Amino acid sequence: MQPGMVMAAPYHLGGGDFYGRAGNPTWRALETAIGDLDGGRCVLLPSGMAAISTLLRSVLRHGDAVVLPSDGYYATRQLVADEFADLALDVREIPTPGPWPDGVFDGVRLVLLETPSNPGGDVCDIAELAERAHAAGALVAVDNTTATPLGQRPLELGADIVVASDTKALAGHSDLLMGHLSVRDDELAERFVRARTLSGSIPGPFETWLVHRSIGTLDLRLARQAENAAALVERLRGHPAVSGLRWPGAAGDPAHEAAKRQMRRWGGVFRFELADAAAVAEFLRRSRLVVAATSFGGLHSTVDRRAQWGDPVPEGFVRFSAGCEDTADLVADVLQALS
Repeated sequence: MQPGMVMAAPYHLGGGDFYGRAGNPTWRALETAIGDLDGGRCVLLPSGMAAISTLLRSVLRHGDAVVLPSDGYYATRQLVADEFADLALDVREIPTPGPWPDGVFDGVRLVLLETPSNPGGDVCDIAELAERAHAAGALVAVDNTTATPLGQRPLELGADIVVASDTKALAGHSDLLMGHLSVRDDELAERFVRARTLSGSIPGPFETWLVHRSIGTLDLRLARQAENAAALVERLRGHPAVSGLRWPGAAGDPAHEAAKRQMRRWGGVFRFELADAAAVAEFLRRSRLVVAATSFGGLHSTVDRRAQWGDPVPEGFVRFSAGCEDTADLVADVLQALS
């Protein structure tokens, strides 16, 4: 070896652990657990945005066409517009419920779906859109953050990739950041692992352990959150201060029939509108159980006024994440805060 030359480190040395950034037992334990839930091979990332960024950077090339949800998580669209501007991408934004016109997938490299969408709670048919996208030669990724793998398994519905922010319901305690990608294609999984290793976009071992700890109560937490959401939606329907009430779990909701075909259970996230930003602030001031937070899916009920982040929604638009409080207490508190 000549002076000044650097030997590249291998990614695998006989399958053993040799460097924490390349892999470690704590990651593998959680990746195995999440992979089993998703029905594929999981690759951990340190946040949901790290998972989305790793997906886009690993798949997209200069001049590619990509389909994004126009009503999905705003930071995904911002990432593509700002950080991927030099790729000269053909970005096609479609609302989650459609319409999905003929030819929308022509020449597309990646279709990113988000169902139920954040923050609107709309739903699209994963199986139908995956079939159409695959016929056009596109990969299909589904942001499954809101549903979680207990509520929906996109890989079984035809998607190629699951992307999720485990900061939300999967971890469920509002005390850490985590994300993941799950696939059934080993070559694609290795591409994500390589991107994680070279970028240094790695989750901390303690946060990884905390997520693994949290999965044990995921079923219980989702059940109580859905119970609380159902009770709140029932009592808020027709309330004079509330409009635009939406929850895929409610019979009669525009997304309900599509959601029933592919979701195995409902979550605790729903939406409604109050008169304006001041009304949301007053609601939060009067409530004793509900707090303002931009995350969701945790033990405690939270409200996020999405317009403050630039989402194209009315000023009084509220994303409500029902927590695990006593149902009667939570309903009573919300109703008195709205009175």
